[in-house]
Amino acid sequence: MPYINIKVTDEQVTKEQKQKLIAGATQLVVDILGKNPETTHVVIDEVPVDNWGVSGKQYSELKN
Repeated sequence: MPYINIKVTDEQVTKEQKQKLIAGATQLVVDILGKNPETTHVVIDEVPVDNWGVSGKQYSELKN
């Protein structure tokens, strides 16, 4: 039973984009690992940009 966790910043990811991520990630484990899509779970976590860091800085600060 694959469990896929996708983390993205909370910058207005649409429902349609999330559906494409879920479908694409599921298909990836089906194609590469031969897993059953019926038992593949995908979770998308939206992380506030203040809680995401890169290069030692908050992502929200780098965007400005």
